[in-house]
Amino acid sequence: MTVHFIGAGPGAPDLLTLRGRDLIAACPVCLYAGSLVPEAVLAHCPEGAHIVNTAALDLDAIMAEIRAAHAAGQDVARLHSGDLSVWSAMGEQLRRLRAEGIPVSVTPGVPAFAAAAAALGTELTLPGLAQSVVLTRTQGRASAMPEGETLANFAATGATLALHLSVQNLATVVAELAPVYGADCPVAVVYRASWPDERILRGTLADIEARMEPQITRTALILVGPALAGEGFDESCLYAPDYDRRYRPQSASSPWSGWSED
Repeated sequence: MTVHFIGAGPGAPDLLTLRGRDLIAACPVCLYAGSLVPEAVLAHCPEGAHIVNTAALDLDAIMAEIRAAHAAGQDVARLHSGDLSVWSAMGEQLRRLRAEGIPVSVTPGVPAFAAAAAALGTELTLPGLAQSVVLTRTQGRASAMPEGETLANFAATGATLALHLSVQNLATVVAELAPVYGADCPVAVVYRASWPDERILRGTLADIEARMEPQITRTALILVGPALAGEGFDESCLYAPDYDRRYRPQSASSPWSGWSED
């Protein structure tokens, strides 16, 4: 028996990995975070599967469901939205499961920031503008921010910021970032990326608050940084005709010449 933690992606039911789909289809028990995981994903569950929406359950109740499956020798598909590596609350479940000797596996999912960038049709790391993406959030009720992990500190690097769980704190985001990036720095708010009711709001740190729509109070990602403008960047050397690379050496003296894939 194994508990398979599966990243169910940002919302669109077809943004699910083949491995995740196959694991769901093989598990007689499915626990899913119903507030964010679309019900269409559950169509992959086998007929007669025991399906539990964990949105209203606390950690003890979730563990009780898993222990019951473990006692019955039944594999569990544990579905969380997006990717499991960030803000999934998987860590506390893993800690308890490992302490009890219950086997686990982890299957990654499409993260929300990637779905948001795809919706915008943009690359977040453009040469000469930004070569890093910082995934962060503002402080909320569930988790405090460690000292030093401030928006101003991250902005000082010039990186593209992907702010999760923070749209309700947009005024704070603007106040902390505008002095560093400048008021004309581009901003995008992507609401429910990849869902049928996806919304995209574009602006700058100077006007994004005025552009916000009142119904967008959660499940929205804020992207901030010069790279969002999609202009004024350098071309990558990767495809330059004189760039020396393993698969396209420029001379016999190239460090890649003579390499073989045999």
